[in-house]
Order: sequence, then C-alpha cells, then structure tokens
Amino acid sequence: MTLIIAEIGVNHNGDINLAKKLIETAYKCGADVAKFQLFRSDELSCKNSPKADYQSLTTNPDESQYEMLKKLELSVQEIKFLKEECIKVGIEFLCTPFDLASLKILQNLGVNMLKIPSGEINNYPLLKEVGRLNKKIILSTGMSSLGEIEEALNILEDAGTHKKQITILHCTTEYPAPFQEVNLQAINTLKQSFKISVGYSDHTEGIIIPIAATAIGAKII
Repeated sequence: MTLIIAEIGVNHNGDINLAKKLIETAYKCGADVAKFQLFRSDELSCKNSPKADYQSLTTNPDESQYEMLKKLELSVQEIKFLKEECIKVGIEFLCTPFDLASLKILQNLGVNMLKIPSGEINNYPLLKEVGRLNKKIILSTGMSSLGEIEEALNILEDAGTHKKQITILHCTTEYPAPFQEVNLQAINTLKQSFKISVGYSDHTEGIIIPIAATAIGAKII
C-alpha cells in the first residue's frame, strides 16, 4: 500500500479558513494525510533575502522572502486547530518543522510522524532531536548526495530511531519539475544503497509521474 500525502504546505496563504478547506478537499480527493509546514521566519530567512525565481512568479515581486514567509507563519493555536480539523475530517495530520522551536510545538501536540524537508537534511541539531523522539520519520532528499543522505540516516539512527521507522523520499527540487529531470530510477538507487523504505516527493504537473513512481515501488507519494 502506498501512503498518499496531500502537500498543503503554505498554500493556505496564511488564511486559516483556506487551510481548513484544503484539509476537507484533500480528504475528498482520497489522500491519507494532509501536510503543513511550521517555521519561524526569523530562523529561516534574512530580512533582505531575495525570493527564489518560482516564488517571484506567483507572489509580490517587491517584497523580500522574509516578508513573504512572515505572512505564511502559523501560530501554535492555528497549528493545533488544523490538527483538530484533520481528526474531525478523518485524515491524518502531518507537519514539517524547520527549526527546534517548531519541532517542540509538534512534539507537545503529540504527532505520530515527522517530515524533514530537503533543505534541512544537513541540519544536524534538528536531525538529532527528531531521531531522539523515536517516531516515524519521512526524510526528503532533494539536492542531496548519497553521502549526505547516509550521514543524515546515521544521525537519526544514532539518536534512537530504528531504520524501519524511516522512509526517504526521492525528490527533484524544481517547481514545477520537468518530466525529463525526474529520474525515477533514483528510487531503485536509494533502495539498493540504504536498504530502506523509499517514496517519491512530486513537483511535476499532473499525476503521471506519481503513478509511475508507485509502479516501481514508492511507499509514499
């Protein structure tokens, strides 16, 4: 069976009512999990950091990345509300912490599973704390070398999480990702290299690539 995660991320645009509607839509579409992101802009971006090109295409090009992220932050009360909404609707809640303070909030909420984003795969203090919690872990590997993935897995395991509790995701970090850049054979490479559960984090348009990833054994989409 393949676990289907609906990546809501920050697509609620900071609007809690829109976030609630996205949870309901994810459930109606048949997703198993609705995933959000929890971060503090002060920890994630400098005040004058420029936006990535794909961010500038869809948001105000005159604001900084920091200003954009600030609008997308979720408070403790809001993330608690969204978790309760997931329970009410009947879909599992999942959230990505980008820093130790956000991880602590999720820990206090009693989440069953944690997602580590590609950009934090070498955030060793975060990995050590996540590993110490001994929960199911999903680790994205966009832009990572096999050596970096191995190091991240070692840190998680040394901290106390068994390899059987971890799924790594093949990921092409482009938005949207062109089909020719996806390289689904990397799923097999990751399986053979680490003898671990592997999934696929999709940034392509449409559903063809996720279907193909499932066909070659992706455990999570």
